[in-house]
Amino acid sequence: MTTFETSPLLTPRHGFFTRAGGVSDGVYQGLNCGPGSGDDPTKVAENRARVAGALGVDTLLSVYQVHGNDVVTVTEPWIDAPKADAMVTNNPGIALGVLTADCAPILFADAKAGVIGAAHAGWKGALYGVAENTMGAMEALGADRANITAVIGPCISQPNYEVGQEFFETFADEDPDHTRFFTNAPSGKYLFNLPLFLLSQLRELGVKDADLVQCCTYAEEDAYFSFRRTTHRSEPDYGRQISAITL
Repeated sequence: MTTFETSPLLTPRHGFFTRAGGVSDGVYQGLNCGPGSGDDPTKVAENRARVAGALGVDTLLSVYQVHGNDVVTVTEPWIDAPKADAMVTNNPGIALGVLTADCAPILFADAKAGVIGAAHAGWKGALYGVAENTMGAMEALGADRANITAVIGPCISQPNYEVGQEFFETFADEDPDHTRFFTNAPSGKYLFNLPLFLLSQLRELGVKDADLVQCCTYAEEDAYFSFRRTTHRSEPDYGRQISAITL
């Protein structure tokens, strides 16, 4: 059985799915929903079908994520996923899914206007405005920023997100205030707080009801896939969990 986290802030059907309940095996054990992984495509398709079923829809879409800030407005299902890192829609027959393995998924909703969004926020997307662009695309569909709620899903936590000097300076050069999201690591490097950075950003963008799911993809191996954990273990590949929302 698939398992997922939800948030009371999001009234549309949604789920931050764990890796439990899928048919994949090996390094992809569980609910691997990433077509870009080296997993058996039929198993990935079955896993995604289980997610769609859990949300009560026939259509689950995800984009070809490129760690950018582009947003796609979804009007109908597609065959070939466009390159982007966020989606918005007001179509009640479609679920928007975000694939992650340490990056942060963000689910958005203006339930009153009937507009939803989903964004993939790695550090590049976070720094260069994928959340802001998603909200702008929602507003173009009739959403009211004052009514938008947003929840950040499971991602890598600060104690496990060690970064170097160049990474730190990239954020500091963009805005010196960004340095408050870093602490010193025992190694002499830095530890970056991605979820807190995004949460602060959402609130600055005018999202009154913004929250985050307190789960770490790196630390909670039984529940989540993690690119960084895979890298540290020199494993050949990794799965991707999905976070999805539908009207």
